[in-house]
Amino acid sequence: MDNLNVINHPLIQHKLTIMRKKETSTGKFRTLLHEISMLLAYEVTRDLPLTTTQIETPLKPMAAPTLAGRKIVLVSILRAGNGILDGMLQLIPSARVGHIGLYRDPKTLQAVEYYFKLPQHIEDRDMIVVDPMLATGHSAIAAVSRLKEVKPRSIKFVCLLAAPEGIAAFSKAHPDVAIYTAAVDEKLNDHGYIVPGLGDAGDRIFGTQLED
Repeated sequence: MDNLNVINHPLIQHKLTIMRKKETSTGKFRTLLHEISMLLAYEVTRDLPLTTTQIETPLKPMAAPTLAGRKIVLVSILRAGNGILDGMLQLIPSARVGHIGLYRDPKTLQAVEYYFKLPQHIEDRDMIVVDPMLATGHSAIAAVSRLKEVKPRSIKFVCLLAAPEGIAAFSKAHPDVAIYTAAVDEKLNDHGYIVPGLGDAGDRIFGTQLED
């Protein structure tokens, strides 16, 4: 698909493998996600527009490159999106931050919004929406549909793992929004989880998974 970008950097793939292991601790999982998120931020910001500004180095004045326009907005799909948000802010500390709260109805698997908060002047900003998993795609589709209402300059969607079903659904709903992911897994299971995946990303980030 034209809007799909799989970031297969060796460091990302190595760290992702450790995250997939069921014995990886909450602390280690969180640290690895933080590190991968910085690498994803590096890739997803490759095409940000630049302008020049006059500065003086210790040796002479020069016209130096700098980001053009207003600062980026990172939008976290709560709660698991915060795991990617923290790492990206490490690389882009001046970014503005928005949050959209969605939960998946266990019966319909549809996304239900419960929180929405964004910075001002969105129409002049490039937006990067983050959520670790693109599974059924319902949450991502609902989030991007809601965010399009405020008319940002551009939108990109970044996740750690994606399922073919989620990619297809998201691309059909939002063909104009690029997807960036570290891996495309085999499929979804009957409960809407990515297989082989890594389990529930939110539970593993925050240590809330149920005991077997």
